[in-house]
Amino acid sequence: MTDAEDRKPKSDEARSAFLPPAGAAVDGDMSTTSEFAIPEGLAVPKVTGTESEVTSEFALPEGLDVSQVPAADPEGSAFTPPSTYSAKQAPIAFTPPNGIPKVSLTKDVPWQDRMRTMLRMPVAERPAPEPSQRGGDDSGPAVPRVLDLTLRIGELLLAGGEGAEDVEAAMFAVCRSYGLDRCEPNVTFTLLAISYQPSLVDDPVTASRTVRRRGTDYTRLAAVYQLVDDLSDDETAVSLEEAYRRLAEIRRNRHPYPGWALTGASGLLAGAASVLVGGDLIVFVAAALGAMLGDRLAWLCAGRGLPEFYQFTVAATPPAAIGIALTLAHVDVKASAVITGGLFALLPGRALVAGVQDGLTGFYITASARLLEVMYFFVGIVAGVLMVLYFGVQLGARLNPDQALGASDDPVMMIGASMLLSLAFAVLLQQERSTVVWVTLNGGVAWVVYGAMHYVGDISPVASTAAAAGLVGLFGQLLSRYQFASALPYTTAAIGPLLPGSATYFGLLAIAQNEVDEGLVSLSKAVALAMAIAIGVNLGSEISRMFLRIGSAEKRRAAKRTRGF
Repeated sequence: MTDAEDRKPKSDEARSAFLPPAGAAVDGDMSTTSEFAIPEGLAVPKVTGTESEVTSEFALPEGLDVSQVPAADPEGSAFTPPSTYSAKQAPIAFTPPNGIPKVSLTKDVPWQDRMRTMLRMPVAERPAPEPSQRGGDDSGPAVPRVLDLTLRIGELLLAGGEGAEDVEAAMFAVCRSYGLDRCEPNVTFTLLAISYQPSLVDDPVTASRTVRRRGTDYTRLAAVYQLVDDLSDDETAVSLEEAYRRLAEIRRNRHPYPGWALTGASGLLAGAASVLVGGDLIVFVAAALGAMLGDRLAWLCAGRGLPEFYQFTVAATPPAAIGIALTLAHVDVKASAVITGGLFALLPGRALVAGVQDGLTGFYITASARLLEVMYFFVGIVAGVLMVLYFGVQLGARLNPDQALGASDDPVMMIGASMLLSLAFAVLLQQERSTVVWVTLNGGVAWVVYGAMHYVGDISPVASTAAAAGLVGLFGQLLSRYQFASALPYTTAAIGPLLPGSATYFGLLAIAQNEVDEGLVSLSKAVALAMAIAIGVNLGSEISRMFLRIGSAEKRRAAKRTRGF
């Protein structure tokens, strides 16, 4: 190999593999062929234009006629009116020509009515809250902390016996006071939940809390209402830290009445109730002693961790035992009045009213749970009294189920006994001292109305009870609106004189004497009286709201339902 051949570029060797074989005719300059080259003789249309066109599977085949979208309206949306829409003949399904009326809520009405009105509105029609800087910085409040504060406030209200609708209104008020607009609270018997969505494209923030323990303290309930009222007031700037501090003080607040005062109040309640059904001084003392002994036994069971069912069962036995003992000792007293007075101190009127109120306002799950709780308490009372009555009958106690328990001929004493009963009931509910006077007067009015209708007008006890309870609810709602507080402290204790203690006792006594039919009739009467109390209280509250100025262009709306829909 010569030096010239040795200096030959290797690229020529690599290129020689693509050269045509010797003897092949080549047109023009030498061209390079490969396996991707188009075979000779295959006619391929030449591409017109300077740039190549790229086709894909989404390209329309040639010859397919597709109508083009008009250039004036290239893309439709939810805000584009339909092609059949006419401004002159607009159907009622679209926005009316004069627009949707603006909802404006005045601030000189209680926050309960304003929040309840907005909760019953559709979400799109709720007025947006004013910007709030109560969170501490320009970026707005801390959403998790606001939701946590809202749940803690709702927990105290629900544990204190407040209705589900009022708890939702309070939770909604707390959220709006800190500028959270799209909030949806949800309240059941043991679970509180709230959801907040910052915008339509953001993920919602949801928090929940479980109510595991319930207690009756209307002083704490009033303090929580005052906190919510201050948060809803624009002139009162309450920061999150201040709200948390006040909430902690409310939780640590001691009960306004000591234990011995509560025990004495239960005795006064039972004694006053025995006077209402025709008892004398001896009956008053016997009923008071039985109720106080039952209260102490119930406290002992509670300290041992027994459920409330057994607490009610144990608390119902001492009054019945004292009544049986007086009968066996041949003491000339009304043993039925003693037992009836003890039952008045145990009947769960507060839970009954709250359960019926939740059912009437549409919270059926919470209402069912509350009424089931009332049924368990009632069964516990029945078990305790029935056990004592059964042993008393076996020992020879002559208890007459037909013994009439009527009111005394002295109306002043009856009114005084009813007011004393309401006073003792208010102390048992741990009410503020400023509300005790009002609820005592309200209880006296309730008994005056009931006595005038039933004993003077000879009207049925169910109708008389419903009318008296309606006035209790009406006056209680008006007093609570005047004080910007909850209506429970003004209504619950006032219905004490109307509780069906005597009907319950006679039903249990008939069952103990193997007269089941008469016993069930009497117990049905007791249930009817209890429902009349609850419905009457709720109806009186709704009537008061009808005449209150809520501040909206339209009245408070509820769910409208017709037959079959």
